[in-house]
Amino acid sequence: MNNFSFANLTNMLPSLTSPTNEDPVPPEQGAEESRVEPHDAESEPQAIDPRPLTPDNQKPKSNIQLINECDNFPYFHNDARRYMQHVNTYYHLQVAAYPDVTLGYVLPSVAEIFRGVPAWELNDDDRTLTLVHGKDQAERSAIVASTCSALRETGHFTILKGWRNELYPVYGPKKDLLFSVERAASALLGVVTYGCHMTAYVRSEETDEIKIWTPRRAKTKQTYGGMLDNTVAGGIATGEDAFEGLVREAAEEASLPEDIVRKNVTATGVVSYFHIRDSRAGGETGLLQPEVQYIYDLELPEDVIPKPSDDEVEEFYLLTVDEVKEKLRDGEFKPNCAVVLLDFFVRHGFLTAREDDYIQIVARLHRLLEFPTK
Repeated sequence: MNNFSFANLTNMLPSLTSPTNEDPVPPEQGAEESRVEPHDAESEPQAIDPRPLTPDNQKPKSNIQLINECDNFPYFHNDARRYMQHVNTYYHLQVAAYPDVTLGYVLPSVAEIFRGVPAWELNDDDRTLTLVHGKDQAERSAIVASTCSALRETGHFTILKGWRNELYPVYGPKKDLLFSVERAASALLGVVTYGCHMTAYVRSEETDEIKIWTPRRAKTKQTYGGMLDNTVAGGIATGEDAFEGLVREAAEEASLPEDIVRKNVTATGVVSYFHIRDSRAGGETGLLQPEVQYIYDLELPEDVIPKPSDDEVEEFYLLTVDEVKEKLRDGEFKPNCAVVLLDFFVRHGFLTAREDDYIQIVARLHRLLEFPTK
């Protein structure tokens, strides 16, 4: 493999210590203890990750709890000490072309795998992981692909068992495409990913009542198996337009006719959040997943019924707004799908200023991420 030594990586893996379950050490109390030391024969590296998250099983869940469950990376203005503990613990992903721009946060236990790997430079003093080779996006993408393929072959990361053969884009500060990365590996690098989510609904001609088409994910899915989802949802690949991605997903996941979607769907904006993955997401816990979702609404006639067309969805339910709210309170929805539904409720007047924490809920639906976006 070009620019990469598989033997180098494989020989490195057995010497790594397992991540601890300890919180990051506050910098003012001893930043040295939380730093991964340079690798040498005398001293093995210590990969200290933040404490893994466990799903919040408290029920019923309030709307702000649903937001907190999805947008769970700390905010500086809410808890500056906890925020800095996290930021100072992670390695900052960079490329040589933009040495002062952070593209994502990488867990220490993940960054340590890159120590000594050609084309990558791990700097413990600056807490950076830099892709130092590749003069353009094609060369960088080839290096990233080679690295991820080698990591997959080692079997070291469980998350890579969900390999998708789909490429996600990573953008720079000028909205330029820096490189593409395999979808399953994106959370290892902590980069911003993009998706499209659509809520399809029907409106009664007699009562004006809205009912929402709600799918249940297949229990066999690696991520959030058996949970409720948005009518249509999927990732946006490198070079793919958000709207075209939605049309594709609508056909693949819900058997919705292309002409109906193109004619009737409404683009309503985006939601954004910064998620720390827990066990339900599959693979390693604690990985960072900042995301932007392009949001669409589709009012369907009563005789157009979504149907599963692949093995990712078990069945569709037509639920009243009150039934959806009940299932949200019961924690049945995938976390980011709950956020998309709250956005739908705000826009359609089902969640108003009478709601506790209304201002915070609306603001948190649109988090300003600290990394470059498209």
